[in-house]
Amino acid sequence: MNIQGKTALITGGGRGIGLHIAKLFSAKGAKVILTGRNEASLKQAVASISNASYIVSDITNEQDVENLVQKAGQIDILVNNAGVLHGASVDGGANFLATAKDEMNLNYFAVLQLTELFLPVLKKSGDAAIINIQSILSYLPLTMALTYSASKAALHSYSQGLRLVLQQKGAAVKVFEVFPPYIDTDMTKGVEVDKMKPEDLAADILEGVENDQFAIRSGLTRDVYQMWHQAPDTTVAKINGL
Repeated sequence: MNIQGKTALITGGGRGIGLHIAKLFSAKGAKVILTGRNEASLKQAVASISNASYIVSDITNEQDVENLVQKAGQIDILVNNAGVLHGASVDGGANFLATAKDEMNLNYFAVLQLTELFLPVLKKSGDAAIINIQSILSYLPLTMALTYSASKAALHSYSQGLRLVLQQKGAAVKVFEVFPPYIDTDMTKGVEVDKMKPEDLAADILEGVENDQFAIRSGLTRDVYQMWHQAPDTTVAKINGL
């Protein structure tokens, strides 16, 4: 896919992975629209990128999403990047259900709603893409983040099905999935593991999109994916230190 001249809307675009995607897409000749809850972060991000603008929105809020679709207008690429990890586990106490719902709302249901509302716009493009930022945990659960793992597994299943539906209908909308390992962002602060730089992940994403690589697996995910295919139970146990 050639992204030059395309317009890309990036959720969670004010920092981290979203910001680095925006920088590379802009450098390749795309117009980028960043959206997120924090206007200060969005302003700062836009100031560092050419051909960029921003729209403040909470994508878990239905009215905000409807306003976002109207304000963004015609786009060619939707990057569903915004996400949250609370690390909820089965012994999480009174806050378990609340944190699990928050993860599922942002990581899964918000993506579904945004995608559904933007699909008519994307179909008009004639050469469009949806890029869903998944996780290495889309494939296997982590005991320290069970509900986050579940939300990403749900998004993976939905993305696969959406790709098939669009292909069957002959829609010129490609569905890309990105499966990063732990990335050095605010979300993983305090997690003591090897982390990939967000700018390196963004470079992998750009290369994958340009080469129509619908499953983009970066860093450690490549190795874990192969291990998981060969010995799923052993890989899940190893990842969880068992």
